[in-house]
Amino acid sequence: MLTADVAVVGAGPAGAAAATVLARAGRRVVLVDRASFPRDKCCGDGLTTGALRRLEALGLDRGAVASWQPIEDVWVRSPSGREVAFPLPRHRGLYGAVARREELDAALVSVARAAGAEVFEGHAVTDARVGTLGLRPAPWVTLHAEGLGEIRARYAIGADGMWSPLRKALGLADAGGYLGEWHAFRQYFAGVAAAGRRLWVWFEPDLLPGYAWSFPLPDGHANVGFGILRARGSPTGDMAERWKRVLARPHIQAVLGPGATPEAAHRAWPIPARLGRSTLTAAGGRVLFAGDAARAADPMTGEGIGQALETGMAAGRAILGAGATAPRRAARAYEQVLRRGMVLDDRMARLLARALAHPAEAKLALGLAGSSDWVRRNFARWLFEDYPRGVLLTPGRWHRHVLAGPGAFRHRGGPASA
Repeated sequence: MLTADVAVVGAGPAGAAAATVLARAGRRVVLVDRASFPRDKCCGDGLTTGALRRLEALGLDRGAVASWQPIEDVWVRSPSGREVAFPLPRHRGLYGAVARREELDAALVSVARAAGAEVFEGHAVTDARVGTLGLRPAPWVTLHAEGLGEIRARYAIGADGMWSPLRKALGLADAGGYLGEWHAFRQYFAGVAAAGRRLWVWFEPDLLPGYAWSFPLPDGHANVGFGILRARGSPTGDMAERWKRVLARPHIQAVLGPGATPEAAHRAWPIPARLGRSTLTAAGGRVLFAGDAARAADPMTGEGIGQALETGMAAGRAILGAGATAPRRAARAYEQVLRRGMVLDDRMARLLARALAHPAEAKLALGLAGSSDWVRRNFARWLFEDYPRGVLLTPGRWHRHVLAGPGAFRHRGGPASA
């Protein structure tokens, strides 16, 4: 039997972040994932300012991610066809980037391993139980992992995705078959034209409040896709057929260029974005959920990497603050920090998404966003989560530079030297 202070299930960004925080603080951490890294992960591959700052705090070496592509401008097309460039700040660090998840996640697993976490790849967790001592939960969680046997730990962190096996093993699976709030579709392309080496966001009338994107990668490659909001969790129809229609649009063809060719088959995936309405802890605080297992994606954009990193780091810190014998304190601390910050951001983003649900409203909003140089600069920073969505509603997060923070990796060079 393996024993640990904390067992982390799932080695994606949330799990790797939690494991790194805990291992660096001297805790014995077991990080287990059913996959072996590197492995592909369906994603748009975009990294917001918030995600970049957390990657830097974790100690990620950008040189370990071969596909790392800095972003300086965001090009947006409104439903009316107007195209506007929104610049990110220059010479103050990195505010946006794109990186293939296959490489990024593998690099984050290496960061966790270097911090001291024991990493076990290729082992699926199939069961979990929390015993009782009298009326209280026992002071440990016992997991069963294929090929490893039992893992006993003081705490477990479920960072194992939207359909979390750990959540299911504890009897917390969503009734009725949860499908997520968003559904996304992406395909990698090679031979992309010069215009496609910019970061593009297309607000197509028939996708609102969703959008299509082309996110550039090195050497003429791009991650191209679209995301749509589900209507009350209903099926989304034939995504592959819709993808053909999106790709065939002249303005998208013009960006990708005549030489663009699919690099691999297209893939689709659901996105959970219901943080304020999801169970965050279980078993009297012995189990915390993070990332997609906490349904933490942004309900306006579907972005989830920054949210995964934030929840994973917060879960690790809550456990460190509470100690081995106070799980309820860990649960309260974790829930409070999310409800005072990310849950409010989630609500704000949900309201903003409604403003983009109809072409006329989206046209007006994007028109205002491009109305002056100052507004364009600040819209790009807001879109890339330079500051939290709901920061103006949460005075506890105000500080002198909250709306003018530096980018990430500024002490190692900005975009030009990345």
